[in-house]
Amino acid sequence: MSREISKKISSSLNLKVDQVSVVLKLMSEGATVPFISRYRKEATGGLDEVQVAEIQRLDKEFSELEKRRGVILKTIEESGQLSPELKQKIEAVDTLQELEDLYLPYKPKRKTLATKARDLGLEPLAKIIMKQNEIAPEGTAQRFVKGDVNDAESALQGARHIIAEWMSESASLRSAMRKLFVREAILTSKLIKGKEDEGEKFKDYFKYSELIGKMPSHRLLAVLRGENEGILRVGVAPDSERPTDLLHRFFVKGQNESSAQVELAAVDAYKRLLQPSLETEMRSQFKENADIKAINIFASNLAELMMAAPVGQKRTIAIDPGFRTGCKCVCLSAEGGLLHNETIYPHPPRNERKQAQAKIGHLVEAYKIDAIAIGNGTAGRETENLMRHMRFNRKVQVYSVNEAGASIYSASKIARDEFPNYDVTVRGAVSIGRRLMDPLAELVKIDPQSIGVGQYQHDVDQKMLKESLDRVVESCVNKVGINLNTASTHLLKYVSGLGPQLAQSIIDFRAENGAFTSRKQLKDVPRLGAKAFEQAAGFLRINKGLDPLDSSSVHPEAYPLVE
Repeated sequence: MSREISKKISSSLNLKVDQVSVVLKLMSEGATVPFISRYRKEATGGLDEVQVAEIQRLDKEFSELEKRRGVILKTIEESGQLSPELKQKIEAVDTLQELEDLYLPYKPKRKTLATKARDLGLEPLAKIIMKQNEIAPEGTAQRFVKGDVNDAESALQGARHIIAEWMSESASLRSAMRKLFVREAILTSKLIKGKEDEGEKFKDYFKYSELIGKMPSHRLLAVLRGENEGILRVGVAPDSERPTDLLHRFFVKGQNESSAQVELAAVDAYKRLLQPSLETEMRSQFKENADIKAINIFASNLAELMMAAPVGQKRTIAIDPGFRTGCKCVCLSAEGGLLHNETIYPHPPRNERKQAQAKIGHLVEAYKIDAIAIGNGTAGRETENLMRHMRFNRKVQVYSVNEAGASIYSASKIARDEFPNYDVTVRGAVSIGRRLMDPLAELVKIDPQSIGVGQYQHDVDQKMLKESLDRVVESCVNKVGINLNTASTHLLKYVSGLGPQLAQSIIDFRAENGAFTSRKQLKDVPRLGAKAFEQAAGFLRINKGLDPLDSSSVHPEAYPLVE
């Protein structure tokens, strides 16, 4: 089966089967995406990190498909309905949608109008009508009037319910109908009465329609947000005549009274069964597509933040700006330690501009400050302008720092553990200063989803978002490489082959035994085995001169990773 999956993945990604097989084998042995893409290029034929990650994703997707296929085959077989032809069809399909379409007629059902009609003995009448040879179905229906079937029309209605269910469960019809929806489905949104004031921000969508297949991801997410907030009523469907025309082409074979009954069943099948089902499916599909596009943008934004060039170890004043509550200032050592904190009020309503400048000038001299980091939030521009117009007796560089997520960090357990005797405003300012010195080391302390990397971040699939952003963090950490003697637990846990527990074990070992002088010492860390060492060692470094295995590069490519 793994060979078959390798073939499918290679076809999807236009890669050689052997390349995919090697990657899957390495992953089964515990190798990570960063490790494979950097240190097993010869084995994989030079696959990069993106290609290896795609192989991992598709392997999971195809494995889940095979698992579902097995469940469906077993369920149908146990019901005694698995024919050789059906088994062949089920084994041939390559998508979950096609698989579920084939399974639909055999799926255990709740009580439906069709099952009720079958219980009344009306399935034979449905079969007669469906053949469309009977020119007087009313007369035939009369034979089924008994028990709870009161008259011929009741019998015909029950037969139509059965026919409608047959139509809705036709795999070939659903496939054709799905293509029609993809090409022609229109998303419409209308204001829910009485929500005009509450939904002002959605006014562009109070009466709106657009082909859903052409909608930009941000617009679709905006409309769906309006629906989730109870402002808009949203629908997705093609022009009403197109689906019924398709049903007629599939099932209406004549022009007699039986065909007229089939036409009525077709209308019912679409309105009651197919349209709601396919609308749900289309909304899910296009929402997922929009999520993927948005998440790719978020991931790119996060990578840009994390890979921003660090200014390095500089004594820094970090300022979390504000108007009414003032600007919280902290002085940090070159290593990021908190030396001093206080608040200045240069902006309205207090307007203590001169006093604030005097205080900053004093702090620059007292703490030999090299850089000033200013958060880019509220009052950030005004504070930056004030600092840039100051003159100091030493060279001081002023930076605007993206403060996204600083407030999340300041209230977190990590921040409380680091600064138990300071309030959230001080912690937030410290975070701003530290992310100027080393953005990656500081940002890894914050849940990637809390950093704020896109407008519709909270509207997309949160599990998918978390997985994507976590991959970005992992990629950034392993791309840069980590100093084994200075890295925090938050950095180490993202290193290839490690994780929270091994990261903490390394920190504990370092605290007890002092700085690492060789990466070989990692083998003495409790619970860090040979496989974890192999995966992690190439992404860890020690100050040049301490470790004979280290080269001048961040990633010692010559290091064989096995000892």
